[in-house]
Amino acid sequence: MSLHYISQKPRAASKNPPLIVLLHGLGSNERDLFSFAPYLDPRYLVVSVQAPLPYGHGGYAWFTIDFSKGVPQPNVEQVKEARQQFTQFLDEIIQKFQPNPNHVYLVGFSQGAMMSYATALATPEKITGLVAMSGYILNETTPQEAITTIHQQLKILATHGTNDAVLPIFLGRSAADYLQQQQFNYEFKEYAMGHEVNQSCFADVKQWLDQQVGDL
Repeated sequence: MSLHYISQKPRAASKNPPLIVLLHGLGSNERDLFSFAPYLDPRYLVVSVQAPLPYGHGGYAWFTIDFSKGVPQPNVEQVKEARQQFTQFLDEIIQKFQPNPNHVYLVGFSQGAMMSYATALATPEKITGLVAMSGYILNETTPQEAITTIHQQLKILATHGTNDAVLPIFLGRSAADYLQQQQFNYEFKEYAMGHEVNQSCFADVKQWLDQQVGDL
């Protein structure tokens, strides 16, 4: 595989299981969001991927970000490269595990949410939907061409903390504004929390993900 990952097989037998791919945030690793896996619908195959760039002690990054100017400034070239790397990895995972093609979801936190948005906007045909927690849409990753019905068929849940001091709430709201303007199928929820996933937020994420496979 082109990127390192860990996985949890479906706890309920399924020939073509629904798939969740977890994307961690800046300075974390593939084990962070993987703690969610045991609480999700048992039919899901859960894959948690490690970002490609070493960052700090035992951490990794999808791309570097300059926080010194108030508004985060990502390394655009690294963003493009990371998106290409992750898209290749997603193709490899789909080829290996043969999940249900109508139930492929990305779940990202912070920088992982930015990557989830970037992948969905570039290749909407590859996924069914995404959960973007405490992240936002990078201007550099919005499509240059007109949004298509394939984009608008994506199912999106976005969550953000009103007290987020790392990626302030206005960034999450700006992403929601973009999704609304482009007529995406999305939900946006705010919580009285910082740059984190509190119990209320996780409960909503779990409920949303469980609902996606309710009729399988």
